[in-house]
Amino acid sequence: MSDTAVSSSAPSRPSRLQLALGKPGFLIGCLIIALSTLLALMPNVFAPYDPNYIDYLAIRQPPSWAHPFGTDSLGRDSFSRVIHAYRVNMQMAILATVFALVIGVVVGALVGYYRGIADMIFGRVVDAIITFPFLVLVIAVVAVLGPGLINMYIAITMVGWVYYARLMRAEIIAQMGNDYSDAGMVMGYSDRRIIFRHLLPNAITPVLIYWMTDMALAILLGSSLGYLGLGAQPPQAEWGVLIAEGRNFITTAWWLSLMPGIAIVLTGLGFSLIGDGLADLLRPRG
Repeated sequence: MSDTAVSSSAPSRPSRLQLALGKPGFLIGCLIIALSTLLALMPNVFAPYDPNYIDYLAIRQPPSWAHPFGTDSLGRDSFSRVIHAYRVNMQMAILATVFALVIGVVVGALVGYYRGIADMIFGRVVDAIITFPFLVLVIAVVAVLGPGLINMYIAITMVGWVYYARLMRAEIIAQMGNDYSDAGMVMGYSDRRIIFRHLLPNAITPVLIYWMTDMALAILLGSSLGYLGLGAQPPQAEWGVLIAEGRNFITTAWWLSLMPGIAIVLTGLGFSLIGDGLADLLRPRG
């Protein structure tokens, strides 16, 4: 029996939760989106005034204690309108992307698995759509359908699903090169089981990361369409609409466009930081 006993153990790898807590950018992004979601769910709790209340005695007043973001050309409180716009713009981030996400994931998974003529047709559709700038196609579809949020969601879905499908197709093809895919076929699993229970869960990570970034772009796109009069319609409070209402007073009432612009930047930054953090956290660890 030896006098000394030497024990060695390999250092344990940090969990994904510990890695997340060690990434300030990811935590800041989560905090921004959590606050944005809270404002979207309960705007009346945080907004001191009715967003559509008109006060002709308080037209275009600068920021003050009574009106932290000033008032607009109808005397409406800009702070209340920016807060209430969170509901519309966060709704844009979700509804303008979730349908494109679902359609793109299903189509991309099926095309990547079966290949053949379906893959050839899909390639021609992708070529036809990505030839034109994304914003131009969306504006064209909205112009045909008419302005409004519902038509905007339809237009973005009709164009945006292609990008999700292309990414999912590539990931499915990569995953099919692994042994577990061949093992499922040898064991007689159905195509549906192999695709949706084995391939898709292992291929979905890059798509979810892209989704976070796409939600930030959806807010920017929705605000751009609102600014052009093709998205949300006045008097509904929406950041693009608020910026459009203040563009004629940019030199005399700068707060009308600045405050909703800051809201757009911060919310988009929050989604981008979450996407960057997920890319690091979900990256395979050796």
